[in-house]
Amino acid sequence: MVRVLICGDLVWAHEECEQLFKGLAEVVRMDSPDRADFFANLQPGGKYDGIVGIYRHNVSADYIGIFDKELVSKLPSSVKWIAHNGAGYDQIDVIACKERGIFVSNTPGAVDDATATTALYLLISSLRLFSHAEQTLRAGKWKSSHRPGAAHDLTGRTLAILGLGGIGLRLAELAHAFPMRIVYHNRRPAPNAPEWAEYFPAERLDEMLAQADVLSVHVPLKPETEGLVGEKMIRALKRGAVIVNTARGKVIDEAALIRALEDGHLGAVGLDVYPNEPEVNPRLLEFPNATLLPHMGTETCDSQRKMEVRALTNLRDFLTKGKGEDLVPEHRQ
Repeated sequence: MVRVLICGDLVWAHEECEQLFKGLAEVVRMDSPDRADFFANLQPGGKYDGIVGIYRHNVSADYIGIFDKELVSKLPSSVKWIAHNGAGYDQIDVIACKERGIFVSNTPGAVDDATATTALYLLISSLRLFSHAEQTLRAGKWKSSHRPGAAHDLTGRTLAILGLGGIGLRLAELAHAFPMRIVYHNRRPAPNAPEWAEYFPAERLDEMLAQADVLSVHVPLKPETEGLVGEKMIRALKRGAVIVNTARGKVIDEAALIRALEDGHLGAVGLDVYPNEPEVNPRLLEFPNATLLPHMGTETCDSQRKMEVRALTNLRDFLTKGKGEDLVPEHRQ
């Protein structure tokens, strides 16, 4: 019987894991306390010897580090599939995997609702300044520092979505109900975009930004997207605009973001992600118009169960069909 490795604990899908692999594969759990032990047990005769697929959760990085080029190079030649639990997969060197003939899948769709509602909360809180209002209440100051002129309704405002994938589309559907006007930018028009979502190509990006009351960021972190939302893009927004980020912290130039908050070009920000998590730039904590969350995007039992089952299903489908459904884009190019 073939062997698969659970790299990062399952929390919700223990029964599903047993059902998916019963009679199909031996499930081995990674219990290495550090990277050196993990590498040692990947060797012939080690407890991970002969594995053909890996289920991976980011929590495993606390023990063995990320799946960088070094780690990928140590995997036995039998490994052909890595089923990552998560929509973002920046902790995996996909290029190194491709060079070794290893396919990588993620869990798009499973995270859409939870992350989109997180973005919606940040959008509402940023426009209405609810986070600061709660802070003043907890401090026993009621509405002493609230300025009604600084808060805004959502109805009739323009939401610009940078990256209309699954999460961006779900946010668009939610925000459209207020209604908000929805505009978006992708490299190409999204085939499943509703007719009320207006597409702006690259040559009209500045035009879109100039119209946006809120810019919500939904692009994956890759070398070419690091710092994508930088000084130029931020300054192209109208004065008083809001930026919401539930993607990855490094997609935004944090220094440029802070400068725009300092001089008032940005009216507020709503952030769930940061460049060097779990560290948060202390300067951000000083802005009353910053709504900050500790990467809560998928922190619901419902979404996490769906993510675990979807990743495990990708791994099962690799064993039974030769491939899972959710190959990352690099493998489809």
